[in-house]
Amino acid sequence: MSVEENKNLVRRFYAAIERGDFEALHEMVDEDFVFFNQVDTTYRGVAGLVAAEKKNFDAFESFRFPIIDLLGEGDRICAYMHFEGHNYRSDVFGVPASGKNLRISVMMYLRCKAGKITEKRAHFDVGDIRRQLAA
Repeated sequence: MSVEENKNLVRRFYAAIERGDFEALHEMVDEDFVFFNQVDTTYRGVAGLVAAEKKNFDAFESFRFPIIDLLGEGDRICAYMHFEGHNYRSDVFGVPASGKNLRISVMMYLRCKAGKITEKRAHFDVGDIRRQLAA
């Protein structure tokens, strides 16, 4: 696959997440997929990805996940994104429900193989999340 095809795969992947269409991920994620949520915490397969991510997204009444920029080389794609959550209604991030909004920058590092995403590494500031939701 070309870099542009991999970038389009990443765009479709995040569009499905933003829509809450976790079933669509089965078409885009390799069966040996590994998600590294903050360096050493790993989740495997689509089920692991959904278990890790859905609770975070469900913590908000609504959210957007716009891609600001995509950079690619070979099988690797870096996605610089924003996460914009509205009406925090949970305690997922160690902060009681507050109704606050959240806006953070996120860097994702993804690897692709044969038209599927094989690896995802997430990088974001958990302290910033907690500060915004508790303020």
